Amino acid sequence: MPQSTSTLFLFRNQTFRMLWIAALASNFGGLVQAVGAAWMMTSLSDSQSMVALVQSSVTLPIMIFSLLAGVFADNFDRRKVMLIAQSFMLVVSILLAFMAYEGWLTPWLLLAFTFMIGCGTALHNPSWQASMGDIVSREELSAAVSLNSMGFNLMRSIGPAAGGAIVAIAGAAAAFTVNAFSYVGIITALWHWKPATPQRRLPRERMGSAFSAGLRYVAMSPNLMKVIFRGFLFGLSAVAILALLPLIVRDLLQGGAFVYGVLLGCFGAGAVGGALLNAHLRARFQNERITRAAFLAFAVSSVTLALGHHYVLSGIALLLAGAGWVIALSLFNVTIQLSTPRWVVGRALALYQTGVFGGMAGGSWVWGAIAENFGADRAMLVAAAFLIVGALAGVSVPLPDFTELNLNPLNPDNSRHLYDRP
Repeated sequence: MPQSTSTLFLFRNQTFRMLWIAALASNFGGLVQAVGAAWMMTSLSDSQSMVALVQSSVTLPIMIFSLLAGVFADNFDRRKVMLIAQSFMLVVSILLAFMAYEGWLTPWLLLAFTFMIGCGTALHNPSWQASMGDIVSREELSAAVSLNSMGFNLMRSIGPAAGGAIVAIAGAAAAFTVNAFSYVGIITALWHWKPATPQRRLPRERMGSAFSAGLRYVAMSPNLMKVIFRGFLFGLSAVAILALLPLIVRDLLQGGAFVYGVLLGCFGAGAVGGALLNAHLRARFQNERITRAAFLAFAVSSVTLALGHHYVLSGIALLLAGAGWVIALSLFNVTIQLSTPRWVVGRALALYQTGVFGGMAGGSWVWGAIAENFGADRAMLVAAAFLIVGALAGVSVPLPDFTELNLNPLNPDNSRHLYDRP
């Protein structure tokens, strides 16, 4: 598929621009909250496994509930689904901030709150990603996904550092409060977005048949299965850096919350660079070569973090990891969307997320357990070995290249109402 050399033209689309800016604020708050939760756990518990479980508690519900959320995205008004998800996370975040201010949080209670926020994310994501196809054209979809990735990682370059500063100055409760306020913008933007809702001519799919139809479609699509498998391997191994970074900062670098935030910011800055390189890389290289490079970039970063023990080296390693992160995940996302017709795209994206975030949830627990018994540095070296295996898996399970095949209905003017729902 031809790639545009510039993605910024999409900001001419008022709806896309409004939602993108609102998502920036929401992502900023979420990243500040993540720093607060991860660092607070280091003060609530001495267990390295519990620290790593903070990452699992956010990703596990995405694995469990993504398919159900995908069914909602394909069968209900996506805007309303997102409003419900964002409102739920707002309420949970307010309760989390209140509990933190009162000093009532325990390690397991903190995990419960982050799990509930993950549930809201699980409900929101398939509808958000599927809505891109309702806002922009097929030809603009790759640019929209890249801009969304760039926006998130732009916040990732400043949000964690800001979160570290907030935690260091005012405590984790203040970080949780910032996150609660961050939901207001995206809820307001979704409330004012009035997508054209086509008249429904067919009854809504029943939940059971909708589940089975989505599973059958993906199971019978070799390209989708390859993407989901490689996404699972990537999530399983690459998440080691995000799950263990608080321990690396505390134990190997002897740093505090602000250092943790700055290093996470380096990861985000690298991801912004990766998003800007996406179109250029896809125009020059096959998808599989890009994917292998992302796996290997993470492997190099993991080894550097394990052995470097220096702020500058760690920051450079995280720049490289951030670029590999956004390049791989945006490539997986676009391949799923361009290989799937609109009527089932929410479920296909949900199953892809189940694979990726399932790998992240399991990986966070595995790397935490290894760190508990052998140290964070050795856990990072084992993760690097898994990343190399993930790159070599492309020999037998190569990622497909983008296809020109259009899977929309043959007569979109007359059949859009049968398949496409905002």
